[in-house]
Amino acid sequence: MGQIVFIPRELDPNEPRVAASPETAKRLAGLGFDVIVEKGAGLGSRIPDQDFAAVGAAIGKATDASKADVVLKVRRPTDAELKGYKSGAAVIAIMDPYGNDAAVAAMAKAGITAFSMEFMPRITRAQVMDVLSSQANLAGYQAVIDAAAEYDRALPMMMTAAGTVPAAKTFIMGVGVAGLQAIATARRLGAVVTATDVRPAVKEQVQSLGAKFLAVEDEEFKAAETAGGYAKEMSKEYQAKQAALTAEHIAKQDIVITTALIPGRPAPKLVSAAMVASMKPGSVIVDLAVERGGNVEGAVPGKVVTTENGVKIVGHLNVPGRVAASASLLYAKNLYAFVETMVDKTSKTLAIKRDDELVKATMLTDGGRVVHPNFAKAAEEPRTEPAAIPATTLVADAADAKPAAKKKAAAKPKGTA
Repeated sequence: MGQIVFIPRELDPNEPRVAASPETAKRLAGLGFDVIVEKGAGLGSRIPDQDFAAVGAAIGKATDASKADVVLKVRRPTDAELKGYKSGAAVIAIMDPYGNDAAVAAMAKAGITAFSMEFMPRITRAQVMDVLSSQANLAGYQAVIDAAAEYDRALPMMMTAAGTVPAAKTFIMGVGVAGLQAIATARRLGAVVTATDVRPAVKEQVQSLGAKFLAVEDEEFKAAETAGGYAKEMSKEYQAKQAALTAEHIAKQDIVITTALIPGRPAPKLVSAAMVASMKPGSVIVDLAVERGGNVEGAVPGKVVTTENGVKIVGHLNVPGRVAASASLLYAKNLYAFVETMVDKTSKTLAIKRDDELVKATMLTDGGRVVHPNFAKAAEEPRTEPAAIPATTLVADAADAKPAAKKKAAAKPKGTA
C-alpha cells in the first residue's frame, strides 16, 4: 500500500470548493499515492463521488484523515480536524495565517507539517501553483457578474428606435489579477471602464484591455511597487491627493469594484461614506476585500447593504466560491503541481526538500514548531494585527474634495483618465 492522500469535505458551510478534481486525483495516483476522497467532498463544486471513483479514488469518511500522509484542503484545518490527523502529516491549504497566530500554534502543537499556499513565491517555476492568481481571476470575473445583477440595468450602450440606453460607467480600484479580470469582463459586457492603482506598471495593462487609467502620477507613484509585484502602502500625502482625484470620479460612476489588499494587513479604506453618498441612486459598489476589513466604508461581510441614498454595497464572502465548479478545478491543479515537486520519482513517496525555495516560502509548521519566519514567535507572543488606516486618513472626504477643485483649478492633482 502506498502513501495516502486524503481530500476532506470542507466543514465551513460557506465553502463549496474542494481541493481535488477527478483529473488531479488520477494524477496523484500516478505519482504513487492512494487517494481517498471523503464522501460528498465535491458536491458543492458539481463533482459527484462517482466521478472520483471512476478514476480510482476511494470514497471514504472523515476519520480516514488519521491514515493520511498528505491532506489537501481548501481552508485551514479546524481544531477538531487537527485532532484527527496523524503527527507528521503534510497538510496543504489556504491557511490565512495573518492575525490567526493561535491557529498556527495549534497546527504546530498537532505535529503536522503545514503549508500555506498563498505564500507561494511569484516566480516562473511556481506560476502553476499560484492560488492567489487562480482564485483572484475568478473573483474579478464574479465581481462584475454580481455588480451587473444588482445594477438591474443594461451594461452596454444600446441604440434602438425607442431611444439610446447609455453604457454603464464602471470604475475598478486596484488592478491586480482580480482587477484586470474585472476590467476585461466589464468591457466584454459593454461597460465604459476606468481603473486606478498605485503601481505604474499596470497603466499599460489597463489601457491594453480598453480601459482608461486614473492616477496621480508623481514621483512616489513611480516607485510604488514591491519587488514581489505587490502594491506598496502609500504615504498619507499621496493617499490624500489620489483620493481628491478619485472622489469626483466616483460620483459619476454607476459601478465601482474595489480589489485592494496588502499582504499581512487589513484592507486599506479606499471609498469613504461621503464618496458613497455622492453616487447616484441605483449605483453599485462591490467590495472584494470585505473579508479583510473591506475597502469601502459601510460594507458588511456577507451582505448587500442599501444606503440611504440608494447605493448598493455588495459584500459577498468567498467570491471565488460563488463559481466553485471553476474555482475548484484551478485550485486542484495548483495543489497537484506543488505536491508533484515534493515527490521522489524513484520511490514514489513524499520527500519534502526543506531547502527548496518553494518549501521554505510556504511551510508554516514542522516538527512541532512554527517555522515560518513571519510567525516563528506565534506560540510565545501572539501577534496583534495592525489596525486598518481609517478612511478619514486614507481617503479624502468627497464633499470637501469637490469645492477645493472648484475654488482653485490649479491645485487639482494631475492625473490621467
